[in-house]
Amino acid sequence: MEKIKIGVLVSGGGTNLQALIDAQRSGIIKSGEITLVVSDRSDAYALTRAEKAGIKTAVVLKKDCADRAEFEDRLIAALRDSGVEFVVLAGFTAILGERFIREYSGRIINVHPSLIPSFCGKGYYGLKVHEEALKYGVKVTGATVHFVNEIPDGGRIIMQKAVEIEDGDTPEVLQRRVMEQAEWIILPLSVEKICNKLKETK
Repeated sequence: MEKIKIGVLVSGGGTNLQALIDAQRSGIIKSGEITLVVSDRSDAYALTRAEKAGIKTAVVLKKDCADRAEFEDRLIAALRDSGVEFVVLAGFTAILGERFIREYSGRIINVHPSLIPSFCGKGYYGLKVHEEALKYGVKVTGATVHFVNEIPDGGRIIMQKAVEIEDGDTPEVLQRRVMEQAEWIILPLSVEKICNKLKETK
């Protein structure tokens, strides 16, 4: 049976994208295939990772668009051109609006570096999430893969994995451990799970 075409939206280094590429190669992701990587930054290293893996790339810059509506229209057009059926946000820092979310309703997921509902929502991304977790003094953090809706980090949870906080952790050390022990594991598993379901409804 034909694989579900996956589009991955990125903004930075692309470590989560690499985890997906590796999972595709190793057979963890077998119901879907990454056919396009789109970045909102032309210097994102994630684009290089995609090119090395032979995956088509596109860049949509906010500054080239009159407003958010045009930005989202261009994103949608790029995804449509590649026949993308399922969208994964992998370190994509732009907040998407109703227009985009409606287009891919129930077919767009994100990975967040905390156990939602802790340390999530508007402004919580990157190192800030880990800084806040350490400041609060929690003993366990982790990562969450969830569906995307109009509320930042507010969609239905698909998968979570806990990571223990250790004495002497810095935000950078914790960020790395959460990636290695949680994000890079549950994101590919979630992608396979959703692609498998989408195939059944095709």
